[in-house]
Amino acid sequence: MKIYIVDDDATIIKMIEEIVLDGNLGEIIGTCENSLTALDEVCLLKPDILIVDLLMPELDGITFVERFKRISPSSKCIMVSQVSSKKIVGEAYDKGITFFISKPVNKKEIRQVIKNLTEQVCLENNLKKIKQVLSLEDHLTVKESDVVEITQDVEKKFKMIFARLGILGEVGCDEIAKLCLHIMHSSTSSASLKLKDLSTGLSDNPKAMEQRIRRTINKGLSNIANLGIEDYLNETYVKYSNTLFDFDQVRQEMEFIRGKKSSGGKINIKKFMDNLILLVEEM
Repeated sequence: MKIYIVDDDATIIKMIEEIVLDGNLGEIIGTCENSLTALDEVCLLKPDILIVDLLMPELDGITFVERFKRISPSSKCIMVSQVSSKKIVGEAYDKGITFFISKPVNKKEIRQVIKNLTEQVCLENNLKKIKQVLSLEDHLTVKESDVVEITQDVEKKFKMIFARLGILGEVGCDEIAKLCLHIMHSSTSSASLKLKDLSTGLSDNPKAMEQRIRRTINKGLSNIANLGIEDYLNETYVKYSNTLFDFDQVRQEMEFIRGKKSSGGKINIKKFMDNLILLVEEM
């Protein structure tokens, strides 16, 4: 895993380098204290994970990430900053960051976040390889018994993840799994279709099916947010708060649970299903 660090504070760079090397989390392919110089380098090197400060004198971190993501949209970006403004943090997410970490940097937190993003990059790369293999093997005949066995195994994996989210047994779980299996078998990303289109043919009442799925995923969001409130280093919270859900929406839900916000976080059903498939494919 290729990692690049940009921060005008040499102490922060050194600390993150030590975390990465001590935890064997990846390869540091570059560091820089000057954001303008770093931009040219990262656009050329295209690291898997970019760790960047928000407040830098030459070029601020948000603009830096926005320009970098145009060149390398699949790269993951971690932003570190002392800024706590919700408006600025929200803008950072809009421009392409994957995770926001507040300074002073907690070593355990950044280690877990890097580990989580490393797993996510591996999942996405493996899915690409799987799709390539499937496209090459479309002409092969698969025995019906093999299909049944594979499907049953995949369904067990879905249930394992649902259990970790605390939603196993919810009515919508079976329908989420059914939709995901449909997407997997058709080699189609849910991003290219509306949920109504995906559910048509799988249910006599697609609208009711969507409502059940939405309620189930919302419950999962609430459970993840509660885990984060209890322990933000909880493995389940770190793993799923930025894969199955948008991290900023998980934070919004946490603030709502604490009574600091009037509304909770929002879910993205299609992102949830696509990333759920990624996780299951890797298991």
